[in-house]
Amino acid sequence: MADKELNGKVAIITGAGRNIGRAIALALAEGGASIVVNARNNRTEAEAVAHEIEALGGEALVHIGDVADAAAVQAMASAAVKRFGGIDILINNAALRREKPFAEMSHPEWREIMDVTLDGAFYCVKACLAALKQSGTGTVVNIGGLSAHTGAKNRAHVVTAKAGLIGLTRALAHDLADDAITVNCVVPGLIGTPRPKDRPEPAHHLTHGTVTGARGRPEDVATSVRFLCGPGARYVTGQAIHVNGGAYLGA
Repeated sequence: MADKELNGKVAIITGAGRNIGRAIALALAEGGASIVVNARNNRTEAEAVAHEIEALGGEALVHIGDVADAAAVQAMASAAVKRFGGIDILINNAALRREKPFAEMSHPEWREIMDVTLDGAFYCVKACLAALKQSGTGTVVNIGGLSAHTGAKNRAHVVTAKAGLIGLTRALAHDLADDAITVNCVVPGLIGTPRPKDRPEPAHHLTHGTVTGARGRPEDVATSVRFLCGPGARYVTGQAIHVNGGAYLGA
C-alpha cells in the first residue's frame, strides 16, 4: 500500500460495523490508511470489518464504544493515538434513524437521536482535535442525510439532527481552517443497504426517485468520502456533497 494516496494516515470511522460505515472503512483502508473501526456494541461486526481490512494488507483497531458517551469517545481517540501515533481523519458516521409521528414522540426519544448523531459528532471532534491539528492535513467528514434537505414525515428528530450536522460542518470549516483541517459533509440518499426485518425501508424513500433510475450502493458514498480525505481535496471545505443519483433534484 506504499503508493496509495492515504498511506501513513490514520482514520477513525464511527458506526463502521456495517453498511455505509463498513464501506468507508474498507475504502480508506484500500487508500492506505490505518483504520479504527468503531461500533456501538456489536463487536462481531466490527471485528469482521477489521479482518477484511487486514486481508487487504491494512491495519485495523476495533474500538467498541457509544459516541454519545464523551468518556468512551475520548478513550477511542487515545487508543488510536497509542496504537498508530496520531489521527488524521475522522468520519462521523454513527447515527440512529428512527421513525415516529411528532405528536407521539417523547423527549427521551428526541434526545436519543440528538445524543448519537449530533452530540456524538461534537464529542468526536473535540476528542480528536489535538491530533488532527498535529496532522497538518486533518480531515473531518460528517455523514448527513437526504431528509435533512427535503424534510420527511415521522422523522422530525432525525431530520433535525442531520440538518444540525450541516451547520456544524460549516461552522467547523471556519473554526478549524487555521489548523489546516478540512470539514465536509457527504449526504447519502436512497442507498440500498441491508435492513433488519423489524425495520423496513424508511417511508420517505418511497416518495423520492433517482434520475439514474437505480438505488446507490454504500461503496458510492465511500468513494466520495475517500476523495475528501485525499490530497486532491485540500481546497474543499465546508461543503455538503450529495450522493443520491439525482434524487435531490426531484425532491
